[in-house]
Amino acid sequence: MDSIPLSTLFIILIICLVLSAYFSGSETGLLSLNKYRLRFLAEQNNRGAKKAEKLLEKPDTLLSFILIFNNLVNISASAIATMIGMRLYGDAGVAMATGLLTFVMLVFSEIFPKTVAAMYPEKVGLFSSHILSFLLKIFYPLVWLMNIFTKSLMRLVGLKPDMQKQIISHEELRSIVTEAGEATPDEQHPQMLLSILDMGTVTVDDIMVPRHEIGGIDIDDEWKAIMRQLNHAAHNRVVLYKGSLDEQVLGILRVREAFRLLLEKNEFTKETLIRAADEVYFIPEGTPLKTQLMNFRANKERVGLVVDEYGDIKGLVTLEDILEEIVGDFTTSTAPTIDEEVIQQSDGSILIEGSANLRDLNKMFGWELDTEDARTFNGLILEHLEEIPDEGTVCEIEGLQITILEVADNMIKQAKVVKR
Repeated sequence: MDSIPLSTLFIILIICLVLSAYFSGSETGLLSLNKYRLRFLAEQNNRGAKKAEKLLEKPDTLLSFILIFNNLVNISASAIATMIGMRLYGDAGVAMATGLLTFVMLVFSEIFPKTVAAMYPEKVGLFSSHILSFLLKIFYPLVWLMNIFTKSLMRLVGLKPDMQKQIISHEELRSIVTEAGEATPDEQHPQMLLSILDMGTVTVDDIMVPRHEIGGIDIDDEWKAIMRQLNHAAHNRVVLYKGSLDEQVLGILRVREAFRLLLEKNEFTKETLIRAADEVYFIPEGTPLKTQLMNFRANKERVGLVVDEYGDIKGLVTLEDILEEIVGDFTTSTAPTIDEEVIQQSDGSILIEGSANLRDLNKMFGWELDTEDARTFNGLILEHLEEIPDEGTVCEIEGLQITILEVADNMIKQAKVVKR
């Protein structure tokens, strides 16, 4: 070894440091790649992405290969640096070479390349995948032997050597969508994705039209009153009942179909209306939206009545209601929107109508009001106070100071809210 020129040793040392930096950066770059972005690039026929994806299919093999050669060049660099130190300064040169090499390797072969790779994982990872794929084919037998030895050692100490596949959870997926929404000026699409994710936890009870707001026609009314209600129907479908909703529901009447049938047969009678009504489709309370969406599709229905365990009607849900839960309001409705039910005041307080939906309020302000037992803001306050309050009553719920401003018909019509 003494016959090797000093200049050659320096060149070999520099090559070892460069290789060490390459392996260190490649490891960080490949492991920092976004697997969803990588899959997208691979589907776009990006060669580097395809090779990187194949390498990451067996992370244990990839890590073993990188670590073997990274340690090999590091040990070689240490041996060469020791030789150079002894030639230049004798025994004292060994300590000098060790200290200097430690600093150089730490900065230029570890910290710097890994930092760069962490900042630009796609550029570093995709570039390195070409070289690593080629080298891994050549040295695969060596890596395979090392893996066999490592897995045997893991079994010896009671560890399972199989790499477990990472499965993204519901909460993690929500975080990904939320972060994506913060990075793009388009707020609608991320919000739609979040709404889809929430369909497993949101039930028909949360979006249904309450029983007392259901539009219907009593077949026992006078014919003129029935026709007047048909002419002024706010929706394309109305509930046809006899006496009251609690007594006998006859069906769901399609207004246009009713008029067509009446004109065709020229029979303006109640019996004609009853024949025109579709059979009622009932929905059990507590049905998740994603389940009900599939049920609507399977049964070819668009509207249903929500019933409780005793068969009593609680509300009405349509296919449009479920779709609006995902994409937002897109149909003309006489019901006020959440923006119309909430008024921001200049002093920071908020005027809220009692009919405002709690889930909409939570979404709008980031609150965590309990939606388990109450659906509206009025219901939440009544449940908390356990009585119908007088105007001017003040209470506090979940850090919100609530002042009752208007009470009518045994309901809280409007309240003032101040965040504590």
